[in-house]
Amino acid sequence: MVTSSPYPTLGILTLDTETPLGEIRFKIPNLVVRRLYIEQIQSMLLPDDQEQMAGLQAAKELYATGDMQPLCEFIERRYFKVFDNRDYRWAGEFTLKTIFLTLLFQDTFYLIDSEMDLARGYADLTLIVRPERRQYPLLDIALEFKYISLAEAGLDGETARHLSHEELRDLPVMRDKLAEARSQLQRYRDALTERYGDTLRLRAYAVVALGFERLVWDVAEAEP
Repeated sequence: MVTSSPYPTLGILTLDTETPLGEIRFKIPNLVVRRLYIEQIQSMLLPDDQEQMAGLQAAKELYATGDMQPLCEFIERRYFKVFDNRDYRWAGEFTLKTIFLTLLFQDTFYLIDSEMDLARGYADLTLIVRPERRQYPLLDIALEFKYISLAEAGLDGETARHLSHEELRDLPVMRDKLAEARSQLQRYRDALTERYGDTLRLRAYAVVALGFERLVWDVAEAEP
């Protein structure tokens, strides 16, 4: 505890550093408190217990089989419906990552890292199976998120909702974002393999949101 600080220490945030102007920076102190934040955000966005369980079941599909589609469909159907036009003011990749994190935060089985420093970049979200859990058929996961505004795509929400998956993928801006994310993930994959060795069972995913309407995802395959 920093007793000389004029700010109260309540355990939910702790003092970190100061900015060059003397402003106080705070940080989340540990995983227990981080879990409380994640659970609170999930309860705010999905107050219904059955919906929360459905989301967690979709996350388990990803952990066990590598199938991202159930999770993306759940987010499209349930999470995105919570947001309205006013929320677009703050929409971006961080919003998308927070949504996924509320469903994927399983620190009993995973070492979870946001913005892990890898290959002169920062991986958006990594879930590495804990060493003591390696006996279970769990996949290691890396995700790179991209966000496309409706204006950037030249679409309105109604049009975006009715596009097929093939039409979504054919949007030039969508192709560009997916390619950018796959390129980043290839570097992260190589760095993670070097760091963790042959025990890694890594699946790397590019996930692109079109507003708060649609999600497109792709697997970044390892280069031969």
